[in-house]
Amino acid sequence: MGPGDLKQTIRNLVPNDDKVLVGFENSDDACVYKLNDEEALVQTLDFITPVVDDPYIYGKIAAANSLSDVFAMGAEVKTALNIVGFDGKNQEKEVLGEILHGGNEKIKECGGLLLGGHTIESPEMYYGLSVTGIVHPNKILRNNTAKIGHVLVLTKPLGMGILTTAIKRDLLNEATTKEAIKIMESLNYLPSKILRDYDVSACTDITGFGLLGHALESTNEKTSFAIQGGSVPIITEANNLAQKGVVPGGTKRNMKYLEDKTTLMSNDSNLYQLYCDAQTSGGLLISMDENDAKEYIKKVEDITYGYATIIGEVRPRGQSEIIIY
Repeated sequence: MGPGDLKQTIRNLVPNDDKVLVGFENSDDACVYKLNDEEALVQTLDFITPVVDDPYIYGKIAAANSLSDVFAMGAEVKTALNIVGFDGKNQEKEVLGEILHGGNEKIKECGGLLLGGHTIESPEMYYGLSVTGIVHPNKILRNNTAKIGHVLVLTKPLGMGILTTAIKRDLLNEATTKEAIKIMESLNYLPSKILRDYDVSACTDITGFGLLGHALESTNEKTSFAIQGGSVPIITEANNLAQKGVVPGGTKRNMKYLEDKTTLMSNDSNLYQLYCDAQTSGGLLISMDENDAKEYIKKVEDITYGYATIIGEVRPRGQSEIIIY
């Protein structure tokens, strides 16, 4: 479902309780419920259909995608529950075992515990997690609190929606497939943990709404996100495939929704398409002090495979919420 339709669907469901520190009224990454002065509960849920053929790798990618929302809030993962739709009529039970094994590997990697889940028979396979984390009530990272003057850092490259579409169509070479898998199965756990040492005003992760969709959700009435065309890391083959029309439906929906909310000053119209690309297990988009950002990028260089970079800045509200220059 696109961002516009989703907002319309949930607009009358917003909770009213003082202990709800973060609900879903501002499209944040996870909800936060205050337990006491030192602890708040962070909860989220996500699942995806297969993006690769290997069930073990699919499990790892789907789990990384689900866990990411907790990291985007600056929280620690504690527990997770599996959410599974499995086609038992056409798939061997060993396939399900491989999916769940891959997911559990990622849960354990960030110190979490798998405590169960629920599986149904489904003609379309899907897998993901319901995740619970913990954060100090005063250390929550929100998505829409970016300070004017802070720079924007992105920790993973774009193009995963296009590349996974190409994988399904058997259009991607082995080297690029391995690169895409490496990026999608990598956790945002350590990049989030290292952020605690720096002046960070906002954070979100980039998933189905693409870079621009999640950037839009991160602006407020006083801010615009200015993104420097050409500075955003993009997998080269994704650019080539996009020019050939290999674009997922979610990306096209994002483009339509964002067209009147984006000022495109760059002459490269293909950038807009790539910046709207619906990501699976994308990186963190962070608003932070520029000097801190430069140091942070050096610290996370190895764990982000050299992709983390400054892609723009937070400005006073201009002619639109998003500006690509």
